[in-house]
Amino acid sequence: MIEISHLTKKYGANVAVNDLNLTLESGNIYGFLGPNGAGKSTTMNIITGYIGASSGEVRINGFDINKNPEEAKKCIGYLPEIPPVYGDMKVLEYLQFVAELKKIDKHSRNADIKQVMDLTKLHDVKARLIKNLSKGYRQRVGLAQALIGMPEIIILDEPTVGLDPKQIIEIRDLILSLKDKHTVILSSHILQEISAVCDHVFIISKGNLVASDSMEHLESRMSGAQQLEVTVSGARSDVEQMKEIPGVKSCEITREISEEVMESDNDETPGSDTEQIPLQSEESEQHVETQHGEYHLSILAKENQDIREAVFRYCVAHELVLLELKVNTKTLEDVFLELTGSEEVHKA
Repeated sequence: MIEISHLTKKYGANVAVNDLNLTLESGNIYGFLGPNGAGKSTTMNIITGYIGASSGEVRINGFDINKNPEEAKKCIGYLPEIPPVYGDMKVLEYLQFVAELKKIDKHSRNADIKQVMDLTKLHDVKARLIKNLSKGYRQRVGLAQALIGMPEIIILDEPTVGLDPKQIIEIRDLILSLKDKHTVILSSHILQEISAVCDHVFIISKGNLVASDSMEHLESRMSGAQQLEVTVSGARSDVEQMKEIPGVKSCEITREISEEVMESDNDETPGSDTEQIPLQSEESEQHVETQHGEYHLSILAKENQDIREAVFRYCVAHELVLLELKVNTKTLEDVFLELTGSEEVHKA
């Protein structure tokens, strides 16, 4: 468990982290999401003891990171944004070096390294120099050093930056595999990465915590009121009345391709021998103009209403041809921008 109380970090007049209060329970994957410069990496560095806070407290499994740094750091494996690897060392040699630094028992050291290499799939490159590896494999080596000793808490700062799509998927799968035995903290500005692996999300903006919620609740917030994009073909008068469908809050025609059609109350066909009686007044008029065409609509449902079936049934009853019906929902990006007002957000 990690307990963060009133954590603040200042650089002169600049407040990088402002009065942060968090509790992270064991056995979950937590995501720190925010634009570049939001304070994510600063928070990671304080939690791991790399830098000190201006004020506040961080406890790792009950140990204060400042007062009991050795005990607290034994509980943590950390992968910074730039992996702390030595290019002139071979992979196995480097992991042995890390195990020695972490004071892993000599009798279990080889077994521990093998377990980590199994998990990160590094056996095929164990004899290669790290500087000759691809960026994806160097990232795996960085993850392996964080896992040496199997610490309870794994902290990963931007673990997929600069990787290609295949490498990103591999690293995400690896992160998910850690959940059963570790608490994982993942810092990222990539929305898809957070939504793909995290159980709980902390959204940080300008050093402030602006949201703390489970992915389930965030997804519920993302959905909001149902909004439909609908395309129909038929009479405009029937289309306009779609606003009266039960559960509909508003209905707007956003685009139309229409034509005027003459309709008659007279059942006789043109060219018949029936004598045509001149129209005497508007009240006795037998011909009316009706607009038919193709209409694109934006329909907003009332809160907690699913109106798709009602829209379909209305179209059938009024002989409207339903050409398209799709649901528009908020994305995590929409929620992020709503909370932070930031444009510095990326989707993978």
